[in-house]
Amino acid sequence: MRIVVVAVGKVKERGLREAIDDYEARIKRYCKLDEIEIADTGARDVAVELERAVPDRARTRTIALEVGGERMSSQKFAQLIGRCEVGAVANVCFLIGGSYGLPKELSDACDVRLSLSDMILPLRIARLFLVEEIYRAFTILRNDPYSH
Repeated sequence: MRIVVVAVGKVKERGLREAIDDYEARIKRYCKLDEIEIADTGARDVAVELERAVPDRARTRTIALEVGGERMSSQKFAQLIGRCEVGAVANVCFLIGGSYGLPKELSDACDVRLSLSDMILPLRIARLFLVEEIYRAFTILRNDPYSH
């Protein structure tokens, strides 16, 4: 299984970038991970680039990160990742929109709409939060000590 994190915008802050890179390296012990950053060049261009970045839809589970999405505990999120893993899903693609969120058409086409918090998180913090939770999900699934 491969995880793809597609995000509008670049994480420029050194400390945040280092923390994201650390969790991404940890995730790579469990599966392949790709991060795709899209420039925030306007709604129409962003929509096209986001759609282009999603791997083959027939083999991909898409998850839109949105404030109004489903809230999950770490355990429930791990179960979602686990179902993808045992269900032979080739790609799990997380989509993080820009300052105006994801285009509605793209969000509506996603398999899951996920909220990381009832609060509106800065996109760079949401990215760190997401990769930490992906790592935590794998440790929960394998009963590794990190999750306890």
